This record gives sequence, structure tokens and C-alpha cells, in this order.
Amino acid sequence: MNNIIPMPTTPYDLVDDAESSDTGAHGSAEMTDPITGDPADTIGDQATGRRLPRFLQPFRTRGYRRLAVALVLSSFASGVWIVALVWEVIGIGGNESDVALVATASALGMLVPALIAGVVADRVPQKRILLAVASVELLGMAVVAALALTGHTQVWHLMIVAFGTGVGMSFYYPAYSAWLPALVPEEDLMAVNGFEGMVRPAIGQAIGPAVAGAAIAAMSPGAAVAIAAGAAGLGILALLTVPLTAVRRDLTGDDDARPVAQAWRDVREGFAYMVRTPWLLATLLFASAMVLVMMGPLEVLTPFLIKNELGGDASGHASVLAAFGIGGAIGSFAMGSIKMPRRYLTAMNLMWGAACLPFVLYAVASQLWVLVVAGFVLGALFSAPMVIWGTLLQRRVPPELLGRVASLDFFVSVSLMPVSMALAAPVAQAIGLRNTFLVAGLLPVVLAAIAIVAARLPADEIAHPLRDGEGAESAEDVRAADSAVVVDEAG
Repeated sequence: MNNIIPMPTTPYDLVDDAESSDTGAHGSAEMTDPITGDPADTIGDQATGRRLPRFLQPFRTRGYRRLAVALVLSSFASGVWIVALVWEVIGIGGNESDVALVATASALGMLVPALIAGVVADRVPQKRILLAVASVELLGMAVVAALALTGHTQVWHLMIVAFGTGVGMSFYYPAYSAWLPALVPEEDLMAVNGFEGMVRPAIGQAIGPAVAGAAIAAMSPGAAVAIAAGAAGLGILALLTVPLTAVRRDLTGDDDARPVAQAWRDVREGFAYMVRTPWLLATLLFASAMVLVMMGPLEVLTPFLIKNELGGDASGHASVLAAFGIGGAIGSFAMGSIKMPRRYLTAMNLMWGAACLPFVLYAVASQLWVLVVAGFVLGALFSAPMVIWGTLLQRRVPPELLGRVASLDFFVSVSLMPVSMALAAPVAQAIGLRNTFLVAGLLPVVLAAIAIVAARLPADEIAHPLRDGEGAESAEDVRAADSAVVVDEAG
């Protein structure tokens, strides 16, 4: 057996007419590399007989290479947009309350349609959803750029656009999550999620904001928004080249007779699956509690700790945020470069709990560098298990439910963030700023242990191994076993 990795031959159902001319039956010898024309679709050192590193193996697949380009451009556009939007508010004379209004509009846009977005992701080809989302974002950015560059921007304009882009983000996550298993083999999903986890902090939270800051300093917020719009437009062009895949669900003709009633049934079906699946329910409950405990201190209280306790300024806060982003990128890269851990449920929940321990250093820090180091560790340990989580959903949740389960995950994450931020200041006033960080650092570890024991996660992960090539069950076997457990417990 040679070490050259062949083009995946999994029978993904491509329905894009534009792709059919050069692919024939998917996985056949007719598929050629768009650059080299090699029917084996080899890239890099595959041609010399050496196996690609695990992190790069998804790039064997042409469709994913194109999606990865779209992801990078979209993340860059979002990173520029977030910073430019804030400074456009400031540039037109807005204050903190106006910035909060725009941010609240965006949060409401993400929250309101979150559950129905999962229903759509399980019924409509995901490429079309992502194209619609990207088009809405491009339109909003283009409108704001035109208003800003002509001096006609008002806060309510920005609120409307922020709400619209928030709605788009709500539809983006479940559609993207549900699409990936149709584009790459399941053994590559870990690396795919690792790449995404690296791109978002590195591009969206570091390079994008840096470019935005430079454009605002040299020109204006409107120019920065125009840069974001240009990147978003290029992202759409890249996304158009990704094959359109069929929805991985059997939709009967009767489903279209009463769309509202069917949508409600779809929501209930997704919620029922979550409630009946112990590993999923326990992890979501723990994650929601963790978000409630830690997001407020991280987002709201950290600037005050830096300013009032350490004598720092905005540059110190930026250093801590940068360390968090760099840690997240490295943590995602590292996790995406290895096999799924044998104890994947235990490892994932314990890492999330341990990720909050650096808040203990926040509670006792007397110098800024301690927060920078703690922020790096926090980012790495918080992002690494996200790679496991995304892969876990894509491999153990039935394909026909994946969009809805991903939307429930998104809803849980988004819904409790504003609650945590609203509670952060009153709690800090009641028990003290440093004590609040101490609680945020210690409580999640206890909650993680409770989730692991209560849901019997160690027994679950032994019964359903996901390590490729080491006796792992196929995704279909694991899902069937999950269903059997659900039926048995229901009985």
C-alpha cells in the first residue's frame, strides 16, 4: 500500500450544474485539479508520495479548498466591519449609549431567528443559505460605506444594518455546520474545524481589526467599511465556486403543504432530540452555565481591572485581547492537528472548565503581563475543545437534524451572553471585582465535573469511539447506537 492519499470517493450528491461538466460521477477519475489538471487531484507533497500533515488533509478536496478561501475572506471582512462600525458611530458624534444600541441591534438579530435558522439549514441546500447571508452582509456594508463616505450616516441606519447582519449570522452557523460533512470525509472534520477555529481569531480578531484601524487612521471609517465590503464581495465569488450539495434529508412532498406547522414540528423534533440525548444535553447545559459565569467578567470587567487595579489603558486591554486571540488560534491548530481524543467528551468538558482557571490569575494579578499570559492560556483552552465539539456534532448527530442542533447550540451561546454582561457589574459591586474573577475561574471546573458524572460521559465515549483507524465506529453506527440509547431510555 502506498502513502499517496487518493481523492475522496465518498458519494456526496453534487447538484450544481456548473460542476457537472468536469466531475461526472462524484469521485470518478474525471475529476481534475483546477490548477494542475491532474486527475488524482494531488496538492503539495502528495505528488512525491508523502502523506500530508493531518491539519492539511482536508485540502485534498477541491470543494473545501474553495470554501476555505471564502471563509478567510468572510472572516477578514467581519473583522474590519466590526471595528469600522464602532468608529463610524463615534465619527458621527455618537456616545457609549449609541454604540450599545448598535451592538444590541446586532445581538437581537442573531437571537430572534436562531431556532428557525436551524430548520432552514435542514431543508435548503446550505450553499444557497450562505450565499444569501453573504449577499445581505455585502449589501449592508455597501450601504453603510456609501452613507459614511457621503456624510449621511445616522445611528438608526447603523442599527438597521447591524440587525440585518445579525440575522445573517444566525443563519450562517447552522448552515455552515450542516454543510461541512457533505464536502469532506468524516475523518477530515477534526482538521476542518481546527482550521476554522484558527482562521476566525487570527483573521477576524487580529488581522481584520488591524487593517480597519490603519484604514481609519489614514482615511476614515467609511473607507474601512468599503474595504470590508470589497472583501465580502470576493468571498461571495469564492463561495460561488463551491459545489452545491443536496440536503442530507428525505423531504416528502407533504412537507410543503403546511410550511408553518412543519417548521414548528421541525423545531420540536430538534429540541426533543437534544433532551433525549444525554451527552448533548449535558454539554449544552454546562456550556450555557459556563457562558453565564465567564463572559461578563471577560468582556465587561476586564477593562476595569486593567484600568482601575493595574493602572493600564486601552493598549493594555488590546494586548490581553490579542493574547486571547493568538491563544485561540494556536489551540485550534493544535487540536485540529491530532486525532480525536479517546476520551473526547471528558476531555472537551474538562478543557472548557480548565479554560476558566486563568481568571484566578486575573483575581490576584498585580501586573499587566500576568493578564496577557492568562489571556493566552484562556484562549487556547477555550478554543481547542470547540474543535472537538464541532466535529462531535457533525459525526454523532443525524444529518437530517444537524442544522437544528447547531442552531440550538448557537441559541444557547448567544442568549446568555447579554445576561452575563448585564449581571457582571452588579455582581462585582456586591462581592468585589477580584472576587468576581475568582468565582468565574473556579465555578466552571465544578460544573464540568458535575456534567461529566451526571451524564455518565466516560461510559458514553467508550461505547461510541470516534478515533479514526483505531476501531472507531462509522458515523452511521454511532448515530444508530445513539438512537437505540434514546429509545431504550424513553422506554
